[in-house]
Amino acid sequence: MEKFFKVKERGSTMNREIVAGLTTFLAMSYILAVNPGMLSACGGMSFGAVFTATALSSAIATLVMALAANLPVALAPGMGLNAFFAFTVVLGMGVSFQTALTAVLFEGLLFIILSAVGVREAIINSIPAHLKKAVAVGIGLFIAMIGLADGGILAKSDGGMPIMGFVNFDNKIALVAALGLIITVVLYVMKVPGSILIGIIATTIIGIPFGVTSVPEGWGGPVSLPEAPLFFKFDFSSIFTGQFFLVFFTFLFVDMFDTIGTLMGVAEQANLVDKKGNIPNIKGALFADAVGTVAGACLGTSTVTSYVESTSGVAAGGRTGLSSVVTALLFLLALFLSPLFALIPGAATAPALIFVGFLMINSVSSIDFSDITEGIPAFVTIMVMPFSYSIANGISWGIIAYVICKVAGKKAKDIPAVTWVLAAVFLFKIIMDAVSA
Repeated sequence: MEKFFKVKERGSTMNREIVAGLTTFLAMSYILAVNPGMLSACGGMSFGAVFTATALSSAIATLVMALAANLPVALAPGMGLNAFFAFTVVLGMGVSFQTALTAVLFEGLLFIILSAVGVREAIINSIPAHLKKAVAVGIGLFIAMIGLADGGILAKSDGGMPIMGFVNFDNKIALVAALGLIITVVLYVMKVPGSILIGIIATTIIGIPFGVTSVPEGWGGPVSLPEAPLFFKFDFSSIFTGQFFLVFFTFLFVDMFDTIGTLMGVAEQANLVDKKGNIPNIKGALFADAVGTVAGACLGTSTVTSYVESTSGVAAGGRTGLSSVVTALLFLLALFLSPLFALIPGAATAPALIFVGFLMINSVSSIDFSDITEGIPAFVTIMVMPFSYSIANGISWGIIAYVICKVAGKKAKDIPAVTWVLAAVFLFKIIMDAVSA
């Protein structure tokens, strides 16, 4: 196991990898409750069946990531993509969930092909080094915002999106999250191993007397049998329609650049990039994402993608795919222990996300802001991610700003050919979104 995962070579230990895998799982375990809750609103997709599909697809994709890429990155059905699946495609556009799953299946199959021929890898490698660092910083602010919102510290709109406004600490959820953040920071400063994981557990316990961590009435214990997933519920009758293509393209675009951004951010934080800022075994990582999406569609859930919460595991010391193996096994265990994991409130995982946000912004110090043609695109990338609540948007606007600044600064020769193509694609999508709005 040591030889395969190269634990010592990457400056880690077996115990640290195990703690990191558990930390990542706890930080993203909310998806086991949130994803079934969203997709069960579609009609015909039961909460239990989607829960099983979520856990299984997450375990499969994360295990492939561990074995094919040896990276401490976990995967699960993506937030935002599941909302688009349920509320825009099925409930808004009137598309059946079977057709929506078919679009997810085709997206995953196309990603397998693009990963095999190196197209997705070429896209990642074409992103300038300073923009890659800016992506890590932007993701840090992005997940800090998620943590602040989940912890009740940052106010939310009626639609559940974070808005610029802090709540008062007479709010019990915000108070518990703030106490958890203090505990996490103190433990980390004191260099206590597993400080982020301990913070999650401690915050969950603290939440009990406040009523934030609640045990449901009639709770039958931590163990329950999983419900059968929605196997192969596809409908191929509409695949040649314009509506199907729109759904397919949206899944494709958002998943591709959310995954690219997450992988760059996690690798940067874990110091797993080479001198050019490229990620080792990136083809295997992209393959894991594609396989996870296909598996998820077959099992009955929306697009599977790399999770930014993996950075919490990296902060806990994870440096190899061994931590991903641990996370994958915990997703399988969750099939039978769903009531137990459901007890962990958002206020308990929020401190981990906020603190990891701090750790990730360290990359800003290595961005060359003295070169304005590098600094402005980096700033745009960092700014757009949290404010638009989208990693993909941050990358899109950052690439466009990079091309504009390099051309204006008479440095067009510095722009790689693939970057020109990406800028054109992003600009076209922005124009089409504006026209269709």
